[in-house]
Amino acid sequence: MTNINFCNVRLPLYNEEKFYRLSIRDGEWTLIEQQEAHAAGLQGSTKLEAWTPEMHGGVDGVPTIDLEGRMMLPGLVDAHMHLDKSFSLTTVENQSGTLEEAVRNYSQAAPTFSKEEIKARIIRSALQALSFGTTHIRTHLDFNLKHSRDVAIRTVEAALEAKEALAPYISLQLFPMCPLNFRSLDTEAIHEALRMGVDGIGGAPHLSETPQADIDWIFNLAEKYDVPIDLHCDETDNPAMKTALYVAQRTIQTGYQGRVAVDHLCALASMTDAEASSVIESMAEAKLKAVSLPAVNLYLQGRHDSFPVRRGVTRLKQIWEAGIPIAVASDNIHDPFHPFGRGDLLQIALIGSYAAHMGRPADLRTLLRMITEAPAKVLGLPQYGIQEGVPASFVILDGTTVEELFTLLPDRRWVYNQGRFVRTPGSKAEWRHEALTHYWQASAEQVSFTKKAAVKG
Repeated sequence: MTNINFCNVRLPLYNEEKFYRLSIRDGEWTLIEQQEAHAAGLQGSTKLEAWTPEMHGGVDGVPTIDLEGRMMLPGLVDAHMHLDKSFSLTTVENQSGTLEEAVRNYSQAAPTFSKEEIKARIIRSALQALSFGTTHIRTHLDFNLKHSRDVAIRTVEAALEAKEALAPYISLQLFPMCPLNFRSLDTEAIHEALRMGVDGIGGAPHLSETPQADIDWIFNLAEKYDVPIDLHCDETDNPAMKTALYVAQRTIQTGYQGRVAVDHLCALASMTDAEASSVIESMAEAKLKAVSLPAVNLYLQGRHDSFPVRRGVTRLKQIWEAGIPIAVASDNIHDPFHPFGRGDLLQIALIGSYAAHMGRPADLRTLLRMITEAPAKVLGLPQYGIQEGVPASFVILDGTTVEELFTLLPDRRWVYNQGRFVRTPGSKAEWRHEALTHYWQASAEQVSFTKKAAVKG
């Protein structure tokens, strides 16, 4: 464990106008206190650029690092990714750019992916997110029972192996997605996945022919295995699609409040204010948690519109103001659902700012909470944040104001998790630990941007 003191720290989730002194002992925060003022040239301190994790010294052998007013956030939390699909665009195209073709083409290609390839994708994209400051991820997993039980379970096995390998550096939550119209398939395989040790159950019931029956089945399954639920909901421009409303009703009926998340919620952006307000009120009553995927929904939604084109990003501000924890998250990286992305939540927050017209100073601070505190609630993290008695997990960003963070998206970031620095500025391959370097290189060898023969719709 690395014991460290910090001085001249700005904490934008506390009071960014003040400077703070912090201490870590045995991987846990032991001191968070305000300084009287900027303590320039504090005796025994080392400037961040000159410091390395191998250095000792300071008081009682514990170094003091001077951040010189740089920003520190708790480790970022990505509440919705598809790590198993990442970097698959090299083999699975999407000519129309629609959600429908992405679903169809990926489903067609799923049997061709080996467990080793899927595991490499998960490791590469998780490490890439870690390099930008993300220390916790919830990833949804393709569970393709349409082809066979083996194809579905292969992804779960790959994800469990990746989760174990990465556990000393970043934490993953695994949520397999019940496939479309799954109740006509071998549902025993879904039970098998839950017995294998995944963290919850997901799905996209709005795409099903029988959405309410599927939601009922998922709730029964979750209750049986005592796991949380996280559903893709209403990822459509159709304002009549309101599966989130039924999820809220079932949550109250089953007493599952606080254990259900609904993601995307694009239909809310196409509803009238009155219709949307009614759905959001029901979500708040059911204590649902929510996730918006601004980058991917800006890319996918409105594909069937002529001008004016709907953009599909849900009502971020209205949901937040209703008291619902809503996160913004990465979703897909370089796959048929989204050809871009890099797993940088600060970039995602910026895209959310554009999409939701959240540019006021207060909005920017809210968006920082949407990549930290709000997704921590979505994931149900029991101990999170920069506070005494909590395991230390944080990212230092090379900026001194929130506005600077959103304007420059600083590349220089120092990431600390699990009792140690795992990344300091430099190449993403220059990790602080040999195992991380190995995982990065090994996954990069199997997953590349080199174009291969594509599976087309």
